[in-house]
Amino acid sequence: MTTLTVTARGQVTFRKDVLHHLGIKPGEKIELDKLPDGRIALRAAKPLGTIDGFLGLLAGKTRKMATLDEISAAAATGWAGEE
Repeated sequence: MTTLTVTARGQVTFRKDVLHHLGIKPGEKIELDKLPDGRIALRAAKPLGTIDGFLGLLAGKTRKMATLDEISAAAATGWAGEE
């Protein structure tokens, strides 16, 4: 069990081994849940994705660029339930 000391300002510092166990790196956030029996549960906060991050997943996957007409046709076909 790890023991933490509370400062006069009500702050605690987690040891590196605890942060490593949680998978937390500097600058990341921790979620804390207060449980009814006076305990707490800590876990690494899951960062929300951005559209830039999503689009970045697709970068470099193909060399073909679709035209606006091709995109519109594909969307219309998909919307109609046709394959």
